[in-house]
Amino acid sequence: QVQLAESGGGLVQPGGSLRLSCVASGRGFSFKKVGWYRQAPGKQRELVASITAGGDTDYADSVKGRFTISRDIRKNTWYLQMNSLTPGDTAVYYCNAALGAYLVRSQAQADWGPGTQVTVSS
Repeated sequence: QVQLAESGGGLVQPGGSLRLSCVASGRGFSFKKVGWYRQAPGKQRELVASITAGGDTDYADSVKGRFTISRDIRKNTWYLQMNSLTPGDTAVYYCNAALGAYLVRSQAQADWGPGTQVTVSS
């Protein structure tokens, strides 16, 4: 019943910025935590940023000081503001949400959909 949809990716030059959006739809949900993940070619999917229902945030060391996760509760939308982008940030980005101990998207690849592609290149 709960669906997540990412958008906002694109091609940017090193040092550029992008803002990704994750829109949740459905009924009768309340997320404990929302996270942004990314998967680079040939690598495992990794968590890069998260925010709890109380507004507490956490970031991977690789993005601290450059990425900011935020939310717009009225719009059921979570954002990832990405600044000072480098080629190392090139990846497919996904969002996921925790309903207590349960995730909207399981660890099965098919549940994650296409994500949104971020490419940082000159």
